[in-house]
Amino acid sequence: MRRIITYLVLMFVLFLPVGAGEDTYRNYVAESNYIPSVSLDNYWDAFGEPRLDASLTGTNEFERGDTVDLYVELTNYGRIMGFDADKKADKKIEEALSDKEWDYEQEKTTALAIVGTLRSTTDMIEVQSGDQIVESLRSGERARNPMVFTIEIGEHVPAGEYPMLLDLRYDYQYNAEVDADGWNSDLNRLTGLQVGYWYEKANQTITIPVTVKKEADFVITGVDADLKVGQDDGIVEVTYKNIGEDPTDEAVARLSVFNPFSSSDDQAYIGTLGPGEERTIKFKIDVDDDATPKPYGINSEIKYKDVRGDTVISESMKIPVDVGPAARSYILLLVVILILLAAAGARIYTKRR
Repeated sequence: MRRIITYLVLMFVLFLPVGAGEDTYRNYVAESNYIPSVSLDNYWDAFGEPRLDASLTGTNEFERGDTVDLYVELTNYGRIMGFDADKKADKKIEEALSDKEWDYEQEKTTALAIVGTLRSTTDMIEVQSGDQIVESLRSGERARNPMVFTIEIGEHVPAGEYPMLLDLRYDYQYNAEVDADGWNSDLNRLTGLQVGYWYEKANQTITIPVTVKKEADFVITGVDADLKVGQDDGIVEVTYKNIGEDPTDEAVARLSVFNPFSSSDDQAYIGTLGPGEERTIKFKIDVDDDATPKPYGINSEIKYKDVRGDTVISESMKIPVDVGPAARSYILLLVVILILLAAAGARIYTKRR
């Protein structure tokens, strides 16, 4: 009985000539979708295929803003579920061929040329690495080295579990067929053994959960500032909001100022800030005399104690501020006016005398 296999992708033909010792063979790889012209005998149909499973080594819990490597171990749990006799072996040569094919059919559960691709189910987590390759994996084996995928977790991803999808593509032996030129009674062996392997492609998708930890998370929701070139003690009001899941304690907002700014008051106390709460604080900023009027961004961060009492420093947040031209000074004009008035007064006084 010959079966037409829908997804034929690969074929190996092994020729085994008689030698001085044991039979030897060589593998020949056919082109993809090649339909073999060699027709051999099929004594057995094996039932079963590879069944791959994947698991993470180490933790699957990470923090917002992390860029981490996922180490994915691959195991093949495929097994032979049974055999169906396709051709009856009546002669010695047929019995020997049947035994040979039985052995070859055991390889049906081996996954070959495994390619793994990791996909994210959300645009808040990005997969930065490409395909990973495992050459082959026999039934009951675990890959010698794990697949390594790099992911980047967004800065403001809500806490929770996010499924990552591992797509696996591989080939496996669909069937084996055998034939021989004859039987050597003196050596009790087959002569001119030929083996044909039929291969199919398979696909599996395995879900790997990644968990983003609960923690406080901050954004700037409002800024009120009116800074001028050369201004001292300019007031910048900033509103911070906790968009995370945990409250903060002893929170302090801090500035990282650079030219053309300076400050002797670059910290402001926030205190406790629960999830969803926001608070407005004030900073005093000095602007250099030679500053260029334009928009700027001042870096800020929040240092706080989390629910475990550990000190944490948030991600940096930029405070957008506009620096306007220096305010006009009327002092010189006033001095000139006073001088003119004084001169005029002196002249009138002189005339009267």
